[in-house]
Amino acid sequence: MKTYSSFKKQLLKDKEISKAYNELAPEFAIARTIIEKRLEKGLSQSELAKKVGTKQSAISRLESGNYNPSIGFLGKVAKALNLYLDVSLSKKPS
Repeated sequence: MKTYSSFKKQLLKDKEISKAYNELAPEFAIARTIIEKRLEKGLSQSELAKKVGTKQSAISRLESGNYNPSIGFLGKVAKALNLYLDVSLSKKPS
């Protein structure tokens, strides 16, 4: 049985899979950060949703990485988590 790491490494050898994985990295990084910060603060999805003024299902979609949130919504989530939303664009690595 393969480990997750070895399976991932094998999959990422495929150029198409690697490209798709890298393109999705920012979305998953945002989702991972929101989950980590929510858990650090001891909040459930429902509690965070209440602070944001939305439904638990919206937080669930956001955390799943399958949702394309607006900057405004991310700002509300950041504020509810007592964080600052910092959006930047930078030169693509060579």
